[in-house]
Amino acid sequence: MCNCLLLLLFVGAEMVLQRRISLLLLLCSSPLVFASGNSTVAACDRRCLANDRVDKELFSAPQNDNCTVVVNITSIQYQMLSFDTKAMEMTSRIKINMEWMDPDLGWMQERYRFPTIILPVDKIWIPGIVLDNAVDVTVEPYTKDVQVRKDGMVTHALVLFTTVSCEINLFSYPFVTGKCPVAINGWSQKSCELKLQISDNVSSVPSSGGEWQALNVNKNVDSSERIYLEVELSINSFGAVVTLILPSALIMLADLVSFALPFEGGERNSFKVTLVLSFTMFLLILNEHLPNGGNCSPLLHYHFSFCLVCLVVSMLASIVLTRLSVEDSFLLCRRRSAKIHPSNNSKTQHDSLDQEKDTGVITTQSGDLASEGASLQRIVNLLENLDKGEEEKNRKVAFAYRLDRFCFGFFLSIYVLYVIIIISITQTDICKVDNLNFWDNSHRGDDNFDYSDTDTTSITSTVV
Repeated sequence: MCNCLLLLLFVGAEMVLQRRISLLLLLCSSPLVFASGNSTVAACDRRCLANDRVDKELFSAPQNDNCTVVVNITSIQYQMLSFDTKAMEMTSRIKINMEWMDPDLGWMQERYRFPTIILPVDKIWIPGIVLDNAVDVTVEPYTKDVQVRKDGMVTHALVLFTTVSCEINLFSYPFVTGKCPVAINGWSQKSCELKLQISDNVSSVPSSGGEWQALNVNKNVDSSERIYLEVELSINSFGAVVTLILPSALIMLADLVSFALPFEGGERNSFKVTLVLSFTMFLLILNEHLPNGGNCSPLLHYHFSFCLVCLVVSMLASIVLTRLSVEDSFLLCRRRSAKIHPSNNSKTQHDSLDQEKDTGVITTQSGDLASEGASLQRIVNLLENLDKGEEEKNRKVAFAYRLDRFCFGFFLSIYVLYVIIIISITQTDICKVDNLNFWDNSHRGDDNFDYSDTDTTSITSTVV
């Protein structure tokens, strides 16, 4: 009986010992299992994590309950490249740094220890930027990669090469300063919206030169809370003064001084014709450089028109004076009728001379004193007629010179008065333009459209 009890106690103790050994082995093997699991998570590096985000194929915009995507524009760097004065278009380069939240791109810090990763720009959704007054836009990524944080915040930069339509008051060209808006916005389609929150961190890069210069760039908000960049422009007036204003002033001065030339021989007429042709060449240069229409047409158009009219009138006046120095009237019919009498007089004078020659011969032959006295009287009458013709010619020339002096004083007073009027006009602001009439309001104020069948998840914006 004792032996049986001892055997049972031995078997029980052995079973307890085996269980304790098994439990001890199990406890010793658990840290290895946990360490193996942690090593599996830690084995996924940044590239592995980035590939995992790329495999999600998140090409559509983040979709929340109100169908609104908010993009923060952290900074804007603006540079004006050129300004076409005739087409009224400004070409610019704009660098935009922005960030937005895409929760599907985030990850848990407990599983991945990396705070940020880099993804290809063409593998995720990128917001599209809208320029309301743009004529042409080319969008390029500043880099081929984007930075993504663990919470899904995406940081990216775009470069926009834009050509915007900009109407500037050119009335006092080339002494002009103006403001040109660049409307950088998102889009709104009634129930869905891409909203841009633009910060005040707007900087300007000096332009590469040219006629126009960008002085300053500011962020402005209109009465409808629409945001736009306002570029303050100034023109370098030296080129326009040298190529347009100075030549026109010199040509007008040369026309005024040309009244000192004699008008009888035609030298003044030829000189004035040359001035008109030269001025026409500068008028063609003006038409190629400045716009012909618009709300505020440049004052130079009126200036060149006035100068051209004055030059033509001065040329016609010189031609008339040349005509008056020869005849009593510049009408062609009066000249033809007047020609009849001089021809008859000349014929009579020739006949009288022939008679005098014959009379001289007769007088020589016959020695008749009466015939010799008659021939001398005819010669005296001929000389008196020549003196009267010379006096008539001098009278016509004197009358033409009096008119010439009157024309000189008239044009001089007109030019002085014109300069005073031009200076007075340029000092007043008589023309204003509205360069903010480009907003698109076609998607505002109409909420009766049914969007139940619209797939809002198909809205994508891919940067090419």
